[in-house]
Amino acid sequence: MNFHKFLIAQSILIAASSVVFPFYLLLIKNIGDSYSQFGWAYGLFTLTAALTYPVIGQLGDRFGDKTMLLVYTLGMAIVMLIIPLLIHVWQVYVIQIVMGILGAIQKNTEKAFLARNEKDSNTTGKRIGKYHFHVSLWSGIGIILTGYLIDFLTIASLFYLISFVYIVASFVILKKGKE
Repeated sequence: MNFHKFLIAQSILIAASSVVFPFYLLLIKNIGDSYSQFGWAYGLFTLTAALTYPVIGQLGDRFGDKTMLLVYTLGMAIVMLIIPLLIHVWQVYVIQIVMGILGAIQKNTEKAFLARNEKDSNTTGKRIGKYHFHVSLWSGIGIILTGYLIDFLTIASLFYLISFVYIVASFVILKKGKE
């Protein structure tokens, strides 16, 4: 996978994650009945990611960045289909654990790809700056547009739409082209 394809895929992925995050928070708030449950949900996400990073790093080295990003995109597509169906706090906890693993896959793969594909150490900062500019720009645009779009959709349909966006990102990753 070349940098351009990676940049497009990551822009789609980060924008999709950013779009659903505020609405996911609302969903969790509506399911739980205390702030401690909310704390547990996000704590499980973070702790799961922390505990799985070393294994994910090894898997990334073994299977490659493209495969790891595909696991992430397809995993998140499935998670987005499940989220609107959650009705119990324990289900949120399970999804948070799964999302912790998937989030660790995405973050580790992002960093590994950028490190593996830098040919000129004198331009590393410039290339990473370009990367973060693009993913942040599309993330912000996605959030703003969703603010308008959500007036016409239900929260559940937003998650289904974002599941489709994750599938689109997987096709970008799979697309043949100059490597």
